[in-house]
Amino acid sequence: MLGLNGKVALVTGGASGIGKAIATRLASEGARVFITDTQVDLGRAVAAGGGLDFIAQDVSDEGLWLEVVQAVEQSAGRLDILVNNAGILGGVNDTPEATSLKDWRRVFSVNLDGVFLGCRTAIQAMRKTGGGSIVNIASITSEMPTSNIAAYGASKAAVRHLTTSVAEYCARKKLNIRCNSVHPGFVRTPLQDASFVEIANNAGLPVEQIIAAAEARIPLGDFTLAEDIAGAVAFLASEDARHVTGAKLMVDGGVIMD
Repeated sequence: MLGLNGKVALVTGGASGIGKAIATRLASEGARVFITDTQVDLGRAVAAGGGLDFIAQDVSDEGLWLEVVQAVEQSAGRLDILVNNAGILGGVNDTPEATSLKDWRRVFSVNLDGVFLGCRTAIQAMRKTGGGSIVNIASITSEMPTSNIAAYGASKAAVRHLTTSVAEYCARKKLNIRCNSVHPGFVRTPLQDASFVEIANNAGLPVEQIIAAAEARIPLGDFTLAEDIAGAVAFLASEDARHVTGAKLMVDGGVIMD
């Protein structure tokens, strides 16, 4: 156990995939967990089945952030852990030449603006109770060219940079708020599977061939699990990581080494 008893956590994009796994893990470690998502029915079902609290939220909406955190504080009295997990991929043909400005801004509004708004609001809340931990879900794409998903890769690189800025700010201000980023590789989630299907359709290939090619790129030999990401987040949220801030934790089976 990582000693999260009595802690209050907020996980965005918690209705499915990585977010659901993170919320489940934090709850198993003793935290009270609130999840947010735009998928209202699914979010409510996941919360009801896992002993979680659900709040509907579009993370790109500035006004909703204050409402969500205030709801957490009113219900649980504090906010100790924020996991900025919500994100969108965009298309698999979003090249630097073909991506529209509208699509570029849509990806950035969720993947970067949502993280910025979350960090800003969480800092204000955590100040009041003596500190906390912010974990931003980035991606291995922050560390490599992503010519077919240009907006996504650029947004995740910006999340990484923002993470270090938040970490430095909070450390220098002696706020006792840590901020770190976790970088998943190929994780079999609904979002990742949808991209495999789109790639296969565009290439005129069986989706099984695309999935096998992706798995072959992973040095450890198999896909990363959502639970693997959840374990990394739980560590960073805990006191075991009390002196870890501004860190970049790759959870990708070694893909980034290629």
